[in-house]
Amino acid sequence: MTEKVLLVTGGSRGIGAATCRLAAKAGWAVAVNYTANSLAADEVVRAIRADGGRAMAVQADVADEAQVLRMFEQVDAKFGRLAGLVNNAGVVDQRARLDEMDMARWRRMFDINVIGSLLCAREAVRRMSTKHGGTGGAIVNVSSAASRLGSPGEYVDYAASKGAIDTFTVGLAKEVANEGIRVNAVRPGLIDTEIHASGGRPERLRELAPLIPMQRGGTADEVAQLIVWLLSDAASYTTMSLVDVSGAR
Repeated sequence: MTEKVLLVTGGSRGIGAATCRLAAKAGWAVAVNYTANSLAADEVVRAIRADGGRAMAVQADVADEAQVLRMFEQVDAKFGRLAGLVNNAGVVDQRARLDEMDMARWRRMFDINVIGSLLCAREAVRRMSTKHGGTGGAIVNVSSAASRLGSPGEYVDYAASKGAIDTFTVGLAKEVANEGIRVNAVRPGLIDTEIHASGGRPERLRELAPLIPMQRGGTADEVAQLIVWLLSDAASYTTMSLVDVSGAR
């Protein structure tokens, strides 16, 4: 493929990092977004460049509009017009019931998981849409199987934020379908990444694996394979899809 420009939010680790590496191998010039861990982002960039690809690290907290605007401007200046966006940045919190949660937790969760995705998608549409002089593109939102399972007794707020992403995916896909932009979402199940530890449950994958029909958790690479396909021309008639990657859970 002719090299296209891709921005992956939360691209320094987990599913985001796997997506950056795989997309670069598929010919994308990749902007690796990170919030604070510059060393991890730089390592992803180094790995891509060592393999002959083009990549840059770009810092931004996706919940901060000014930082998002600056990030997109940096990508514009370095690589040119955007053709792909993966809204992967997201957070979870400690396991809790709803009646144990506070407002600060909810604001952080929705600011990053929902508002951040809307902000980045807005800037991507302004660059990709034929309405704005673009040539089209693809957006992939990283949702979660939690959006349909609800995560009772653990993270109902996280599940609610991902339910919002599902609805946003459907609406935006319809809104920009005739402007050359495809919008899809992947809904990972239990995936072997650092997010479980960040939620205070590093053993969660091992503990819940027996409940998965396939009897194992997934890998970041297995999710990345689907994301990169949805970004590609091979998925040219696929939009508004919510695709589960969950081992039948």
